[in-house]
Amino acid sequence: MIGRVLIVAGSDSGGGAGIQADIKAVTMLGGYAATAIAALTVQNTLGVTAVHPVPPAFVQAQMRAVLDDIGADAIKTGMLGDAAMVAAVSEVIEALAAPPALVVDPVMVAKGGARLLDADAVSAVTGRLLPLAALVTPNAPELEALTGLAVIDEASAVAAGRALQAQGARAVLVKGGHLPGDEVVDWLLAPDGDHRFAAPRIETRHTHGTGCTLASAIACGLAKGLSLKDSVAEARDYVRAAIAAAPGLGQGHGPLGHNFAVLK
Repeated sequence: MIGRVLIVAGSDSGGGAGIQADIKAVTMLGGYAATAIAALTVQNTLGVTAVHPVPPAFVQAQMRAVLDDIGADAIKTGMLGDAAMVAAVSEVIEALAAPPALVVDPVMVAKGGARLLDADAVSAVTGRLLPLAALVTPNAPELEALTGLAVIDEASAVAAGRALQAQGARAVLVKGGHLPGDEVVDWLLAPDGDHRFAAPRIETRHTHGTGCTLASAIACGLAKGLSLKDSVAEARDYVRAAIAAAPGLGQGHGPLGHNFAVLK
């Protein structure tokens, strides 16, 4: 089965994150990637220096063009920018008779520190988008912003994830990459139970786009018919392999080696 994934996110001119990383991940995992570009960014491995939002109505038009013709087995959202964009994307999904699985990566801050989601958009994400999602994939800073709780270790991260579920999120992948420790521990909090994933930390500066890549890889798994747990497991393995195969490009946070399977 070729899973069709519609990705709604921003473009990364450096190719390491955003739409570019999303397409690479879905393609490498055997899915078909279609896109609705929500913003253009000027960025490289050193950071984001400018953002040019796409009009929300135009993003809706991109989504409908794909959904009406090609269709989608999963939708993944990334950088949306502001409350108007969150509302516009939610409106399209809400109107679908049988919405595909939605994976929400609540992109708020770029790896280099640039803010990618307006502060007033946080309530739009929690109130409008998260209830539609099969999974939301926040890292520790995003969990803090979404819940108002401090996230400093594994226990507090899980507690914040449960708080996000209480706000309406069906399932939460609590990502531990920002937390200290020799292991990176992620928790999948889902209706059918909780699952802990742990692996040794890979010490590297080449981690640009890991969040985008992980969420798109999970969406691809769901689009192919995998369970949520298996989709997360496959996506984590893919991201770790891509980090290990990073080509070492750029002077800052370099991109992953998304095409590692081709290079072997």
